[in-house]
Amino acid sequence: MFVHTVYFWFKDSATAQDRTFFEQHLQQLAKIEHIQTAYLGVPAPTRREVIDSSYDYSITFVFESQKEHDLYQPHPKHKEFVEKCSHLWQKVQVYDAIPFSK
Repeated sequence: MFVHTVYFWFKDSATAQDRTFFEQHLQQLAKIEHIQTAYLGVPAPTRREVIDSSYDYSITFVFESQKEHDLYQPHPKHKEFVEKCSHLWQKVQVYDAIPFSK
């Protein structure tokens, strides 16, 4: 298993139309065949000292293997998503994880 989580912080100038545009493109991105499971979201309304809810959107994609993730990265739909949407965000943070051995 390979888990790919990405957080997006939008530019202050982002409009409601920009957010709709982004959400539509996220939904298309999540349909890439290499993704086993996709979670698309916004910050939950939880408030505790350890929670960072400063981001605007997050994605978590679960892949069967790192090989599937590596096929996803150069995928034309992924490249298209970055080309069409990158003007909206000011920061992106990626966390990739694999199971630890027991």
